[in-house]
Amino acid sequence: MITLEKVRRRAESDAKSHGYFLNPDAESLKNLLEGLQKNEERYGYPSCPCRLASRKFEFDRDIICPCDYRDPDVQEYGYCYCALYVRKDVFEGKTSVLPIPERRPFQKQIRSYAASGEGVAEKPSEATTVVTEKPSKIILKMWYCKQCGYVCFREEPPYVCPICKAKREMFAEITIHSDNHK
Repeated sequence: MITLEKVRRRAESDAKSHGYFLNPDAESLKNLLEGLQKNEERYGYPSCPCRLASRKFEFDRDIICPCDYRDPDVQEYGYCYCALYVRKDVFEGKTSVLPIPERRPFQKQIRSYAASGEGVAEKPSEATTVVTEKPSKIILKMWYCKQCGYVCFREEPPYVCPICKAKREMFAEITIHSDNHK
């Protein structure tokens, strides 16, 4: 069983290593950590507590906490989408936490709704879309960071390299060509 204390320590450690803080509001922080704990027990991985997970690891890679969208959100707004991770100015109460736009691509959100059995996905300011088809097959690509050499298999490169913090533009796709001509 995953304890709430273990989830808290992991989040605190990650926040500290990236120069972030955890949400200063004790009740909000407790709810977010409990959400992570429940998702990890439910799915086997700590999917973001503020987004719908598909229950399929390969579909949810981008929303495993800390999600791919955390660093660009914290950089631009001072906190991530769910406000678990915050900048110092937010932690000190100098900047308020307000809703921010969702960075997760709408197609990935639809796929999560379809795979989870929810069936309906709503895109802001558009009509509700009923999802009845099966989620499309994921095609994983191999990406490497041109700055530090980090390699990963994903649909798209991460927004930020988890090792050296290089931006997405520093990733290149690795393609393997087989030579059948001897």
